[in-house]
Amino acid sequence: MKKAILLIALAFPVLVSAQDTKKLQTAFEQSYAYEAKYNYKAAISGLKAVYSETNYELNLRLGWLSYLDSNQTASLSYYQKAVNLMPNAIEPKFGIVYPLSVMAKWDEVVKQYDAILKTDPGQTTALYRLGLIYYNRGQFEKAKSFFDKFLGLYPFDYDAVMMSAWASLMLNNNSDAKKLFNRAMLISPGDKMALEGLSMVK
Repeated sequence: MKKAILLIALAFPVLVSAQDTKKLQTAFEQSYAYEAKYNYKAAISGLKAVYSETNYELNLRLGWLSYLDSNQTASLSYYQKAVNLMPNAIEPKFGIVYPLSVMAKWDEVVKQYDAILKTDPGQTTALYRLGLIYYNRGQFEKAKSFFDKFLGLYPFDYDAVMMSAWASLMLNNNSDAKKLFNRAMLISPGDKMALEGLSMVK
């Protein structure tokens, strides 16, 4: 009798865990369905019903849905919890960038990309976006350094080639600008932007 009771007691946590897992899976499935219908509040509500602060996936998903629902403060909070739960993960740091960009907190955006590059120095999205931020700030030398790191990995990428070319032009590095604009013409023959850049090279 005691043995039977012990077996039931041992099995009970497993049953509870299986039930919780099923509820979680159902909540995620329903959230995707609501998201597809642009009903973000319903998607969020369903996940909140099974919410746990220590669940990485829930915080990540709620960060995304809150961003879509234009609740940037909540989005930032959920994404930050996801970062805290998995400090080496890159995806929640990219997630944080969404609400920060809407809030125009560009210095904080830069910090997120810097953190991503510390984990993965060759992360091309972070490299390119940092290059764009510094280019738009008129910090062309810094911008070019990020575009060129990108090109060290993907030398035939049109966007990075063009942005590095324009940064070179802004820095009066005409020989490099000419070389890069001509490379862009190989990627995109007759490209109007590349032709415009070449016309400005002295």
